[in-house]
Amino acid sequence: MDLRKFDTKVQHLKYKVLREVARQAWNDTLLQNVMDIPKIIVPGKTPTMRCCVYKERAILGERVKLAMGGNKENPNVIEVIDIACDECPAAGYEVSDSCRGCLAHRCEDVCKRGAISFDHNHVAHIDKSKCVECGQCAKVCPYSAIVNRKRPCQIACKVKAISINEDKAATIDNNKCIQCGACVYQCPFGAISDKSYLLNVIDLIKKSNNNSEYKTYAIVAPSISSQFAYAKLGQVIAGLKELGFYTVIEVALGADMVAESESKELSEKGFLTSSCCPAFVQYIRSSFPDLLPLVSHNLSPMAALAKYIKTHDEKSKVVFIGPCTAKKAEAHLESVKPYIDAVITFEELQALFDSKDVDITTLDEEVLDNASYFGRIFARSGGLSDAVAQGLKEQNIDFDLKPIACNGIDECRMALMKKSRNILDANFIEGMACIGGCIGGAGCLTHGEKDKAEVDKYGKEAFEKTIHDAVSVLK
Repeated sequence: MDLRKFDTKVQHLKYKVLREVARQAWNDTLLQNVMDIPKIIVPGKTPTMRCCVYKERAILGERVKLAMGGNKENPNVIEVIDIACDECPAAGYEVSDSCRGCLAHRCEDVCKRGAISFDHNHVAHIDKSKCVECGQCAKVCPYSAIVNRKRPCQIACKVKAISINEDKAATIDNNKCIQCGACVYQCPFGAISDKSYLLNVIDLIKKSNNNSEYKTYAIVAPSISSQFAYAKLGQVIAGLKELGFYTVIEVALGADMVAESESKELSEKGFLTSSCCPAFVQYIRSSFPDLLPLVSHNLSPMAALAKYIKTHDEKSKVVFIGPCTAKKAEAHLESVKPYIDAVITFEELQALFDSKDVDITTLDEEVLDNASYFGRIFARSGGLSDAVAQGLKEQNIDFDLKPIACNGIDECRMALMKKSRNILDANFIEGMACIGGCIGGAGCLTHGEKDKAEVDKYGKEAFEKTIHDAVSVLK
């Protein structure tokens, strides 16, 4: 496997575990060989990443569990591998070498917990057992000598769902977590990962190929246009059929469906927030519950398309393939569960290809043309707002659209706070939890600005030029 297909070596390690688990599952040998997978990945006695080969294999064993679905008792699709989370320095406020031992002692005076003391050199020290991380000492220090050291996962988590437990391992507050996977991508040691439902997908494909009673559909997110850069998109589609999927449909068609109905809903209600990003919706649910009635009642493009497929083919099974870890959680919602049978990411799709030795670069191209330009640009920030504007235009709805496209949770928070205070100068909030939109999802193979250009280019290649043209074939 070429490392250049991924952004990081952590992704590559995750891929190797997924690939081996999938390979064993295809061959019906997983149960008898599951304990040997860490040794297959690290065959020698020399560790490649950790202090010793035994710890390395122990961690790989935990990765294998996640590749097989993870902890069934934990409803969160994001889990921490405790034994892998031990290399980061302790988090929190610390006194740096910049402390001059001044006479003012403002840090001591402002601390209400009595957490600050001084040694014989008058240098300040913080008692972690008393410190509540309020940060007041750092604010008053004239030398900026008190710094707040945060771990990469904590910095990545914009909803403050991650804290450090007594064993110095990261822990996730499920009540705050929106399952966006930002911490998964940013953890330098891969100690935080998303559960995989790859085995469910393999099982669906094997059963559908051995049983003509149902067919397994692959529905792919429009952000796929920015992935698998080493091959052509048509070859990726051919590869999916080579794996055993009955057919492949782009979720951009579901986006066209949502754009048409959401623009109408907006004009009727006067104000709306989007419902397409499950992490954004979960953020509203956990942090701004009073605004929940303002969330669009439309299903996400994934669920809308899957519902259409199952309505017209009662024997179908539907697998969503995209960049998003939060989609795995969305698939378990009562409103979505009847339509989506499994969710995997682009990372997992690469592992699936290689587990069956499918070299997509050798395949003839298949056509994927089910949506309009506007449905396809849902993949990047601002695309949904553009599509809603187009939906209003095509339906001749006289509505003064004032959208705000929120690129990442920080921008979402600002817009939602303004709306909660009735000071937001907008009537439609497009919320995207990931920077850049879906093209920045944790399950992407690559992340970058170039991906936005690829999405727009892909959109312009659409055969259907309007939303109406795209959805008219469904009516």
